[in-house]
Amino acid sequence: MTDPKGAGLRITRALARRFDGRSETSLDPDLRVFTSDLVRPYGLPLREDLLAQGVGHSYEELAAGLLREALAEDEPVDLLILAFDTPDVRPGAPSSLALSRSVPGTPLAFAVCDQGSAAAFTALRLAGAHHRTGGCRRAVVVLAEQGALHYEPAGPVALPQRHAVVVLVCEETSAPEMTVRQIRGADDPEKAVRAWAEELGPETDLLVGPGLDGTPWPGDQPFTGLWADLADRLPATPEGRRPLAVAGFDRRLGVLSTLTLP
Repeated sequence: MTDPKGAGLRITRALARRFDGRSETSLDPDLRVFTSDLVRPYGLPLREDLLAQGVGHSYEELAAGLLREALAEDEPVDLLILAFDTPDVRPGAPSSLALSRSVPGTPLAFAVCDQGSAAAFTALRLAGAHHRTGGCRRAVVVLAEQGALHYEPAGPVALPQRHAVVVLVCEETSAPEMTVRQIRGADDPEKAVRAWAEELGPETDLLVGPGLDGTPWPGDQPFTGLWADLADRLPATPEGRRPLAVAGFDRRLGVLSTLTLP
C-alpha cells in the first residue's frame, strides 16, 4: 500500500560490518547490578567470569560510525529504530536514543527486542507503517548483535561468533514500496517459502535465512547474518536493480517473516 501520490518507503542502502574487541562499557559496575536484578526472579546465575573480564560490546559504539558513513549531513532522518536480540551491555541508557545523535536531523528513536530474528522484519514493518502516517520520509533501521551473555540462560541460546551491525537506510521513493509480512505458527515454513518463491518468479533474487536454506538454524550470526547478505546484494544504484525478496524464520517463536523489494 502506498500513499495517494504513489510514494512508498523502501530500503535504498545497506551497510554491514563485523567487529572484534570489547567496549569499556562492559566493565561498568552497573552492568552487574542490572543483570543481577534481571535474572534474580528466575534463579539464574551470573557469569562472573565475563563480568570480571569485561566481555561484550555496546550497540552505541558498534553502530555510531557506520551510521555516519551511511548518511550525508544533508540527509536528515525522521525515524531511527534499533533492533536486537542479544542484550546490550549498556544498561539504563537507551542506545536507540544515543544513536539518534549520530545521524542528521532529530529523529523519533526507539528499540525493538524480545522477538528473536523476527525483530529485524518487525522494525522494517513499523518503519513502513510510520511512513504511511505522513511523518517519515527517511528512516534508519539499525540491526545489532554482540556476543556476550552475562548470565547462564535457562536453556540453549545461540550467540553470534562476532559482534556485528547492519544499517538499513529506508527512503521515500516513487518506486513500489517494500512489503513485510509476518506469520506466527507456520506449519511448514520451508514449504511456504518455496511456494512464495514460485509466486515471485525467477526474476526475483531470493535470500533466505538459516533453517530455510538447508543450513542449521540459527547460524553463525543469527540476527545480522541474513541482512549482511542483503547488504552485499543490494546495488549501490537503482539502474539494473532486480527485485529482491528476503525470508527468515525464528524457530523459538515460530514466526516466519518475509520482505519484498519489487
